[in-house]
Amino acid sequence: MPIATLAPFIPSGANLTAMLVVICFSAGLNVYATVAMLGLLARAQVLALPQGLHVVESWTVIGVCCALFLVEFFGDKIPVFDLVWNALHTFVRVPVAGIITYAATPQLPEGSRLLATLLGAAIALAAHGGKLAARTAATSSPEPFSNAALSLGEDGLVVSLTWFMAHHPMAAAAVAVAGLAIVVLTIRFVVRAMRRLFRGAEAAVASHAHATPMPGAR
Repeated sequence: MPIATLAPFIPSGANLTAMLVVICFSAGLNVYATVAMLGLLARAQVLALPQGLHVVESWTVIGVCCALFLVEFFGDKIPVFDLVWNALHTFVRVPVAGIITYAATPQLPEGSRLLATLLGAAIALAAHGGKLAARTAATSSPEPFSNAALSLGEDGLVVSLTWFMAHHPMAAAAVAVAGLAIVVLTIRFVVRAMRRLFRGAEAAVASHAHATPMPGAR
């Protein structure tokens, strides 16, 4: 008789769709925590990943993501660094979500696979936009603790939602969809927040450049 394995079945169909919704939503909030959690859960045989995502089980990938997560964990609470970091990570979180979706869906026809990839990137963009909107509102607050509280809340949500997804993908997807619905309802504010973020990041970089003396200047 074959020896039973403790590893879960590789998700497919509705379960795979639910998992990708959660992964893309989480990546839009914190891509490094999301990828590191996927790798650790797979290593612990709590979560089975499609073959195209086996690369995240590498200790190298997990280690790099954990290191970058620590940088983000501490830097996310420094106002100017937070501004520049989140602006630049629009071009990291969204593409990574699309790449994960594409890698996880080789069974789809190419047209459907590309559509799924765009939808995954769109989910990450919406989650990222919601995060920026909340950060913009917190930045205008006179007290210094709002950004730190939001950052801790986002990190906790990503870690707990990814773990929950490994056990209850449909319920976790429902949580992610509810979060996306909130973002859609506030989409105008999200667009304004993203514009302010990029303007603020540009101003912060320009201010830093002007404040830094040129080599050889007296």
